[in-house]
Amino acid sequence: MTRRSLLTTAASAAAALALPVQGQTAPFKGKIRKCLKWGMVKDQSLPLPETFRKLKACGYDGVEPSFKHVKDADAWLAASKDSGLVIDCVVGAGEPDLNAVIDLAKKLGGDSVLVTTGYDQKKTWWDNWKESQAKIKAAGPHGEKQGIKVLIENVWASFLISPLDMQRYVEEINHPFVGVHYDVGNVMRWGVAEHWIQVIGKHIGKLDIKEYDLSVAMKEGMGAGFKKPIGEGSINWPAVRDELQKINYTGWAAAEVAGGDWDYLTDVARRMDKVLGIV
Repeated sequence: MTRRSLLTTAASAAAALALPVQGQTAPFKGKIRKCLKWGMVKDQSLPLPETFRKLKACGYDGVEPSFKHVKDADAWLAASKDSGLVIDCVVGAGEPDLNAVIDLAKKLGGDSVLVTTGYDQKKTWWDNWKESQAKIKAAGPHGEKQGIKVLIENVWASFLISPLDMQRYVEEINHPFVGVHYDVGNVMRWGVAEHWIQVIGKHIGKLDIKEYDLSVAMKEGMGAGFKKPIGEGSINWPAVRDELQKINYTGWAAAEVAGGDWDYLTDVARRMDKVLGIV
């Protein structure tokens, strides 16, 4: 081998090493903003502005309270403005008046509400389908008027348990302000996280982030599968990132795991950075 060919080979090898490896890229820096569910904050003894500032220091850009958590909307809005912590979503799962949830999200400066379908096993499967669809569809026009998306979370209700179910459900509602708040961990009981994105990708408005470990679930029970910290379970995070990149996902990703102290919440934020390729 000549010196020139040796140098050419070495340069080619170096260039190849510099190329991003599929599933190991960091495509979401500046594209995904991290938030968390308000219920994860165990120390709620501090004034709201101070709590919000501490959440910013932990690495979060936003927070998602449930409708019932917000007793004084003006105080929450003031804390958000004071701290810079965004209230991006209000969780309205199980709330009978979705318009009220939408109005609260609008007042707090958010852009979505999270809803769930529920599943009344005393009714037929089709009645559950049609009645829950009708309720969500009815909220669509008010959401559009207020600029608030109505996003359906996939939950453990033994309903909408495949991506095709969710795709059909949303597309039958057929409203531009109705989509999916996709929970990456919840699907692992029945399916594969990245496969859901392949089917419902265009309908995904926001993400919930948690881990699930199938081996733990098999040994200790289904709920125990959520015990593992983010990044240490059965979810193929590189594949999830690849599918999110394919749909050019941008927006919010909310931690939805067990709560804890400030050091714990900081660790959760860092784990989200790693699995989502934010930094």
